[in-house]
Amino acid sequence: MHAQPSPAEVPKGDHHKVLIVGAGAAGIAAASSLICRDPSLDVAIIDPADVHYYQPGWTMVGAGIFQAPSTARTMASTIPGGVQWIKARVETFDPQAQTVTLNDGRLLSYEQLVVCPGLKLDWDAIEGLSETLGRNGVTSNYRYDLAPYTWQLVQNLREGRALFTQPPMPIKCAGAPQKALYLSCDHWLRNGRLGNIQAQFFNAGGVLFGVPDYVPALMEYIDKYAVDLQYAHRLVAVDGPGKRATFVRTLPDGSSETRVQPFDMLHVVPPQVAPDFIRNSPLADQAGWIDVDPATLRHQRYANIHALGDGINTSNAKTAAAARKQAPVVANNVLVALGRLPNLAHYDGYGSCPLTVERGKIVLAEFTYGGKLAPSFPRWLLDGRRPTRLAWLLKAQILPPLYWRCMLKGREWLAKPRVTAEGLR
Repeated sequence: MHAQPSPAEVPKGDHHKVLIVGAGAAGIAAASSLICRDPSLDVAIIDPADVHYYQPGWTMVGAGIFQAPSTARTMASTIPGGVQWIKARVETFDPQAQTVTLNDGRLLSYEQLVVCPGLKLDWDAIEGLSETLGRNGVTSNYRYDLAPYTWQLVQNLREGRALFTQPPMPIKCAGAPQKALYLSCDHWLRNGRLGNIQAQFFNAGGVLFGVPDYVPALMEYIDKYAVDLQYAHRLVAVDGPGKRATFVRTLPDGSSETRVQPFDMLHVVPPQVAPDFIRNSPLADQAGWIDVDPATLRHQRYANIHALGDGINTSNAKTAAAARKQAPVVANNVLVALGRLPNLAHYDGYGSCPLTVERGKIVLAEFTYGGKLAPSFPRWLLDGRRPTRLAWLLKAQILPPLYWRCMLKGREWLAKPRVTAEGLR
């Protein structure tokens, strides 16, 4: 077996000062933040995808508010100027040799590595789900091609049983399973159908939302829509043609039982894990996520590797809002590691989840590590603990252009990192 070459032995064109793995929200934002700070920097980004998606918009597509194409742009149009796009997939990492291997066999070396691969939606973990997605009344707003089907089902359902599921944590956008529930129920209520539709929410966890301050407002909507709320229920199988969903319910004594529920509509949120090539790499912790310092986002074992986005093992909510705050921190700290900036930046765990409780109103959850509230606006203007129209306008009209024109362009409005008088140790 041949030893990996050192960076010096890799062909010159395949070496980069900064190499970024993943061109989702986190990767593009990090690349833009780097280039905005140092336009002369040699940055390359690796991603095989042709399309870049604004995933926070898919809940709105599933409620007929956005059209699916508005959430997609060509990947080429989102890559920042001055950044080289390597259209390939990473297979393996060798942090000791400072190289990554691509699916076409190429070897790339780096001085600094930024890893932001997102996470894996594990559809196959639920028996029978993959075969029935997009038909038999089974849908999910977690896929671009299925969110329009959600809206089709919501419009067509006149009576029966509508099931909404939430898998064990961690998942991206922990509020999204509820958003699908609330917006669907709101449509049925406005059209006089809710009395003939029984909505059920099967949550694998034990609480409605992880930050208690927001739960009272959410419970008001659970009651308003007469939702049958079931905790400790994990979806394990779907029989699409038979319209049956199988759950494992964890009982208070720790034992479990199987429960089969009939449905007319089923909105599924799949279990979520780190991507295979991360889980099986030296970068992963025991649970498979990228092992980083929660404040600096530098890898715990490799000083020239940083990571951000949904694939890291920090305790913040996995949202685009979190990536928006993480990207400037990583950009700053990569430049500190390169000796081009003096002081480290720190990420405080900020995450945001605009919980769409009805068409026109949102409970705007904003919090940092430990569930500490972190409102972006004064309470007299916008109290995130209550449903407001202003938060809806923010979600529906301000956040999409903020994503495309600010976050992905390195414009850090309300996202400037907190910098300390401390260099890398």
